[in-house]
This record gives sequence, C-alpha cells and structure tokens, in this order.
Amino acid sequence: MKIKFLGTGAAEGVPAMFCSCDYCRNIRSLGEREYRTRSQVLIDGNVSVDFPPEAYAHSLKFGIELSDLKTIFVTHSHMDHFYAHDFILRGYKYARLGSNVLNIYGNSEVKKVFDECTAREMKPEVSPHISVTEVKPFQVFNADGYRVITIPANHSKTEDALLYYIEKDGKGYLHLYDTGRVSDKSFDFLAQNGAKANLVCFDCTFVESVGGENSRHMGIEDDMLMKQKLLSRGIIDNNTKLVISHFSHNSNPMREKLAHIEKQYAVIAAYDGYETEI
Repeated sequence: MKIKFLGTGAAEGVPAMFCSCDYCRNIRSLGEREYRTRSQVLIDGNVSVDFPPEAYAHSLKFGIELSDLKTIFVTHSHMDHFYAHDFILRGYKYARLGSNVLNIYGNSEVKKVFDECTAREMKPEVSPHISVTEVKPFQVFNADGYRVITIPANHSKTEDALLYYIEKDGKGYLHLYDTGRVSDKSFDFLAQNGAKANLVCFDCTFVESVGGENSRHMGIEDDMLMKQKLLSRGIIDNNTKLVISHFSHNSNPMREKLAHIEKQYAVIAAYDGYETEI
C-alpha cells in the first residue's frame, strides 16, 4: 500500500490564507518548502481520503492523474476536506474518460453538500458516473477491493464526522484526523473487527499544545495518549509507522521545529508530498 500526503495543513493552510501574523510572514519569506496546503491523502494512486480545494493543484504539483481516482473517503463536510464543486467537471466536454464510476463515501452532510454544490451545473452526462454512498460510524464494509472500518471523529456537533481504517492485502492504514481524542468505544470497535494498522496518522493541529478531553483537535501529547490506547488493544505494535499531520499556522509548524518533535516522540511529521509504503 503506497500512501502519499498531498496536503498536510489545517483549514486555513500554512501560511494561512488571510493571515499576516509573524509566523505566516516568516513562512512566506522562507518559501514553498514550508508551505502546507489543505489535507489530502492518496492511497495506491486511486483512493483519496478527502478532496480539498487544492486537489487540482495537488495533481499538477505531484503528477497525480485525478482521472484514476476510483474511491474517495470523506471524513466530513467542511470545505477544507470536501470541495464538491469540482465534480461537475468529471465528464461532458470537460473531461474525456471511460465509463468508470467514482465512488464517494461520507456521512449524510457530505451527501447534502455534494447535492447543493453540484445542483446548478451538473450535466446529465456526468452525474451517472459519480456515486455518493452514505456511511455512518461503526460500520465495516468493502469498497473497491479495500476493507473499511468507520469510527466517529470527535470533531463536530452538527454531523457524524468519520475516521477510517483502510485495509488491503493484509496492510492497514488508520486515519485519525480531523479529530480530538478518540473514544475507548471506538478503539474497542477497531480491535473487535481485527484492525491491525501498519501506519497511523494522527491529528497534530496544535503541535506542542495539548488539546485535552473536549477539544476538536489534538497536539503531540494527545497523540501519544492515543498511541498507548492503540498499543494496549493490539491495533498497532512497535513496528507501526506513526505519522503526524493537519498542522495549524497558529502552532508555527516549521520543519526545523517538527524535526525536534520527530526525534523526541519517534514520529514522522508529514509534509506536502511525503510518501511512504506499508
């Protein structure tokens, strides 16, 4: 399973779109190496976790063929994770591709956002080739050759935001952001359904700050607490790759700063374009 982190920033990006704080000014002066676009993870070249406004820019920068996408797992309906307007361009005179269907999985709000954003411009030649399937927390299902387990994210009071365990050929990827601390019930459900993650990616929006019990995001100490809960249930082991991502500009996620965290906590700080294999 090949995993590529196309975007590793939080909703506002790094530097933040409209921000002139000292952090953002410094990052702009340092250039593209320190930039972080909105979050997107590509698996095996044809599966995407989330689809942000930068998906097209990601495809250009990293040589991704968006026409190859077969499946998109959407965590929640927030714009930085699901930019549905672009799907009107998947066919008609905008794109020449085969008859393959793009399968989008997400909660009921994701379906509503898709319908709202495409209502005005969706062509009848395009719509039959995009399928949006509603999924809920605590489901186990198969999607295009992958076994998928959903658990609830601790993120939104207005929708059932989702986290995904995605497995193929005995390899598992556990996607734990956009979220605060994950419940014991959720980790128990993963364990009961045989989840064995070779790589887990944690929300680390706050970097060195602690999110705590009721936060919608996490920092590295929250991540380490989640790590111990995953270890105790056998979902991960000492060979599992631990990745942190989804960084906010407010936490000043400079590569030099994150390198110290990598060393101290034995994690990998993802950056835009980071690629690994499990």
